[in-house]
Amino acid sequence: MSKSTSTSNKTRLITGTAMLTAVGVVLQYLEISIPIVPSFIKLDFSDLPELIGAFAYGPVAGIVICLLRNLIHMAVSQSGFVGELSNFILGAVFAGVAGLIYNHKKTKANALIAGTVGALAMASVSWLSNYFLIYPLYYSVLGFPEEAVLAMYQAILPKVKSIAQALVVFNVPFTLVKGLISVAISAVIYKPLSPLLHGREK
Repeated sequence: MSKSTSTSNKTRLITGTAMLTAVGVVLQYLEISIPIVPSFIKLDFSDLPELIGAFAYGPVAGIVICLLRNLIHMAVSQSGFVGELSNFILGAVFAGVAGLIYNHKKTKANALIAGTVGALAMASVSWLSNYFLIYPLYYSVLGFPEEAVLAMYQAILPKVKSIAQALVVFNVPFTLVKGLISVAISAVIYKPLSPLLHGREK
């Protein structure tokens, strides 16, 4: 690879990463409340750019996009940065796992497999990270009593008896569906975007 080609590739990587980060920042503001989950859990599509970045440039790029957009979003954080930490952990797992799998075989079918496995990994990690790290931070840093948080889940499903159970019933499926939506959208838009991301003519 010539020096000019290497420089051109680095430029495309930096430019593409910056562009996808900017899109992710915008999407992170566009939150949608879902009636079937507590009001503090909102749907957004900010994981989509890092998934596309992981497919285009590799898993590290996807994780970097996730990190940068959350660092930028911290300037307007309403969660004492706890929400951004959670978003980064889950987004990094999603993009990292999907990017690693896709890198082995760059086909549309494998992209769907990679994205789906990434979404499953993100959903699984969401229980661990929420139960052992994120929710305890909400209790201690933000002063939200565990009983109050549990009550918000019980307002929707009274049979829920613990935070651990609530995370299984609500958060894990929500996170999985959120990831799968990003996978579905990426399947539609990745090919048209690919020439732009890679600096090629259509």
